[in-house]
Amino acid sequence: MLLTVLGCSGSVPGPNSPASGYLIEADNFLMVMDFGNGTLAELQCYCDPFLIGAMLFSHLHPDHCADFSALTVFRRYHPAAARRGGARLPVFGPSDAPARFAAAYAPDPVELAETDLSDTYDFRPLGPETFEVGPFEVTAVPVAHPCEAYGFRVSHGGKTLVYTGDTGPCDGLDKLAEGADVLLSEASWTHHADRPEGMHLSGRQAGELATRAGVGRLLITHVAPWTDREAVLAEARLAYTGEPLLVETGDVYTV
Repeated sequence: MLLTVLGCSGSVPGPNSPASGYLIEADNFLMVMDFGNGTLAELQCYCDPFLIGAMLFSHLHPDHCADFSALTVFRRYHPAAARRGGARLPVFGPSDAPARFAAAYAPDPVELAETDLSDTYDFRPLGPETFEVGPFEVTAVPVAHPCEAYGFRVSHGGKTLVYTGDTGPCDGLDKLAEGADVLLSEASWTHHADRPEGMHLSGRQAGELATRAGVGRLLITHVAPWTDREAVLAEARLAYTGEPLLVETGDVYTV
């Protein structure tokens, strides 16, 4: 599998850094995992957006899904759209994704009543389950965040990539990450006792998770622009038995 970072800034886009979004490729199949502010522009640096075979959404906070409306415009109004035969793109996400994305796309309440994106997308609600997406086996596990949210375990060819999404520490996260070849973990802040529970991981907690789960490689993402990235990395380095890395927009990793 190839993992390309389309964006990795936490909570909001940062300078020259889109918010969360990742492109996963294997056997000529392309899958997007989260699609936050600025990721559509970055995606076009790597491929024709019409070539995407599926999308996964961990949750529906804007920094993980805001560019979906722009993608809808692209898929509906690009001159090549008609030549593509109208094939609907499979979209796996929280149960309210169709209504939430329609509301984001419609310009006013009157048009919202008539907005149905099912002509463009095949929405498939997530649950705690394992399913096939192209050549990938994907397991979705609910995680600790103030909305319906999931972490993903993506497997192909005997290799496994785990993505935490946004989450605080929880039992489901440990099970999800167990033995992964690569753990792509959010770490939104440095560790402190007054951090709210059930929301995000610190650098230390990401490192502790990776050590408990025995992962092969820890990639740190979703650091907010106002957070000291090097301080987050230093925390992870002290807690993880391997050598953690801070991802950057445009990074490509082989899993």
